[in-house]
Amino acid sequence: MDSLDDLRYVPRVGLALGGGGVLGAAHVGVLQVLLERGITPTVVAGTSAGAVMGAAYAVGLDPYDLEARTYRAGWGTFGTLSPKPGLGLLTADALRQTVRNVAGDAVIEDLPLRYAAVATDIETREVVVLDRGPLADAIAASIAVPGIFRPVRVGGRMLIDGGVVQNLPIQTAFELGADHVIAVRLAPEWDGLGVEHTALQVHEWAIRSDVTLVRPILERRSQWLPRDLPGLVELGREAAERALAGYPVVSPPPERPAAPATPEGEETPAPPRGISRFLHRH
Repeated sequence: MDSLDDLRYVPRVGLALGGGGVLGAAHVGVLQVLLERGITPTVVAGTSAGAVMGAAYAVGLDPYDLEARTYRAGWGTFGTLSPKPGLGLLTADALRQTVRNVAGDAVIEDLPLRYAAVATDIETREVVVLDRGPLADAIAASIAVPGIFRPVRVGGRMLIDGGVVQNLPIQTAFELGADHVIAVRLAPEWDGLGVEHTALQVHEWAIRSDVTLVRPILERRSQWLPRDLPGLVELGREAAERALAGYPVVSPPPERPAAPATPEGEETPAPPRGISRFLHRH
């Protein structure tokens, strides 16, 4: 392998983590393989679930610890049911507390890595790159799936899930300064709901020579149902190992955590029927 093509020696390797709800568990496996191969991204852009996992990486959370935390997580880790009527079932109060538990009152510009979460302006339908300010607010906006989470106000704008306009933030990772981007595409279900222009943009970025595409095989898996999280992590590992087959293991993995049983009484919000209508209208 030529040193110019070796990602271990690229000055600023970027990581673009795509959205996909529960499928985001696959990102954990990718992060583990990067560590084991000695590849260290210093620029991270994430959308929705990718913003959550990207933030965990950016604050320095060990990817094996992240795996254990992922197994313990439920909808209550991210959202709080609100009795008051609003544009969504859940508020982001629980997510903000989760972020505080892990990273305190972290501010993005103080993180050791360049980080951004991608959201969508609900009025203009523009991409909003959140690369400064409270980390919890940025993540909350990026995961605000229409119909499930309520929009989040940041800097005077009402924001929703970034997957509506940029579900795989390769472009954002380059704009943050990356020289080469490792992009993890989860192909969530709403790729087929009338956002062809987004899929085309992703393809145009993904075929570049300075992009390494990691695409876990997630056929027939739902982004809404938290089933077989260990299987999703393993599919992420397998995809990263295929994409990075030329890199030897320099840091063998420790013993992996066992997955606990699914908590009793954990309710999964139904897929929001309004997403399809929203996407087709825009």
